[in-house]
Amino acid sequence: MSTDESLIKAEKDYTEELDAQLPEIRTLAKSNIAAALEKLLVLEKQTRQASDLASSKRVLKEIVETTKDADKDWSLLNEQVQLLSKKHGQLKTAIGYMIQSVIDLLDKAPSEATKIATIENIRTVTEGKIFVEVERARVTLTLAKIREAEGDIATACDILCELQVETYGSMDQREKTEFILKQVELCILKGDFTQALILSRKILVRYFENPDVHDLKLIYYDYMIKISLHDHKYLDVAQHYLHVYDTPSVVADPAQWKPVLTHIVYYLVLAPFDNLESDLLHKINLDHKLQTLPLQAELVKNFIANELMRWPKVEEVYGKELRQSDVFSPKEDDGDRRWDDLRKRVIEHNIRVVSKYYTRIRTARLTQLLDLTEKETEEFISSLVTQGTIYARINRPERVVTFAKPQDTNDILNTWSANIGTLLDHVESIGHLITKEEMMNGIKSQS
Repeated sequence: MSTDESLIKAEKDYTEELDAQLPEIRTLAKSNIAAALEKLLVLEKQTRQASDLASSKRVLKEIVETTKDADKDWSLLNEQVQLLSKKHGQLKTAIGYMIQSVIDLLDKAPSEATKIATIENIRTVTEGKIFVEVERARVTLTLAKIREAEGDIATACDILCELQVETYGSMDQREKTEFILKQVELCILKGDFTQALILSRKILVRYFENPDVHDLKLIYYDYMIKISLHDHKYLDVAQHYLHVYDTPSVVADPAQWKPVLTHIVYYLVLAPFDNLESDLLHKINLDHKLQTLPLQAELVKNFIANELMRWPKVEEVYGKELRQSDVFSPKEDDGDRRWDDLRKRVIEHNIRVVSKYYTRIRTARLTQLLDLTEKETEEFISSLVTQGTIYARINRPERVVTFAKPQDTNDILNTWSANIGTLLDHVESIGHLITKEEMMNGIKSQS
C-alpha cells in the first residue's frame, strides 16, 4: 500500500508553505490551541486534496503534537485521530503515520487511564484496516500487558488472542513469533492449556533453526514443557527438553545442560514403555555427558538392562536425591504423583523382564519378585496386556501366569520348516568346507 501511494504524483508540493506556516502555528498554539488547530486542519485539507503524501504526514504529526497538550486526558487528540482517519481521500500511508505518531506518545501519557483510553481509541480507528494491522497488534499487546500487570489475566488473554497475527504479511517473523508466544503464555497463566497448545502450533518449529532466534526457542519449549506437564505427557516433556539440550547456548554452559539432561532422564523413565521411549533412553545412555551425572546414568542403565529392579531397593538408593528434585519433590505440584508413576514404571519394567525369562511362573513367585500383592500384580499385568506391551494369561485356579504366546498348527509347521531349512543350509555349508579342505590336503600330498 505504502509503496503504491509513494508513486502517486502530487498535484502541488506544499513543502514551502509548511516550512513557513508551521513555526507560526506552533507559536500560536502556546496561547490559543483552538486557533492553531483550525489553521492546521486547513493545511491538512489542502495537502490531502493535492495528494501530497510527504506534506500530509507532516501536518498530521503536527496535529497530534499540538492536540496532546490541549487537555490532560487527550480527549481532543483522540477526537481528531478519529475524524482525520475518516476523511475522504486520506492516503493510507498518512493514516498509518499518524497512528504511529500517537503510539510513540503512549509512554508520555499523563496517566494510566489516559494511556488506556488512547489505546482503545487506536484499536477502534484501526479495526478492520489491513494497512494498519501491525500497529493495531502492537497497541493491543501493550493493553494486554497493562491488564496482566493489574492481575486481570482473563481479560488480557481475551484481548490478545482475538488477533490472528500469523496472517499478517507485513509483520516481521520474529515479532510475529514473540506475539504468539505471549498469547501462549497468557493462556497458560489463565489455565487454558488446550488453547495454549492450539496457539503454539501456529509457530513454525523450523524457524528456531536460525541461531538469531534461539532465545525465542528456549521460551517456546519452556511453554511446551508446561503444557505437556499439565497433561502428564512425560515422553513429550522429555522430547521438549531434548530440543533445549540441542541448543548451542545450552550445550556450552554446564550450569544449563546438566539440569536439562537430568530432566530428560527423569521424564524418559517416567514415560510409559514404547519403541520411541526405549530408543531415546538408549541414545541418552550413549551420551558421554551423562557420565558426569552418576545417579542419572545409573538410573538409565537400570531401565535398559534386562534385570529386575526391586522397588524397595530403588527407593532406598535413589529416593533421597530424587525426592529433593523439582520433579519428584512432595513440595512441587504433582510431585507425589510423579513419584508414584516412577514406582509403576519400575514394576512394569520388572514384569517385562520376567516375561522374557519365564514362559510360565506361579503367581506366588511372581508377587515375590515384584514386591506386590496378588491383586496389584494382576492389575499391572492386565494393564500391560491391554497396552500390547506383553502377552500374558492368568490362570487363577492353578495360580499360574503364562507369558508364552500359544502357537497354532500353521505357526508350528512354519517354525519347523524354517528350522529344517536353516539346518540344511548349515549341512550344505559344512559339506562345501569339508570338500574344500579335502582338495587342499590332496594338493599338498601331491606336492
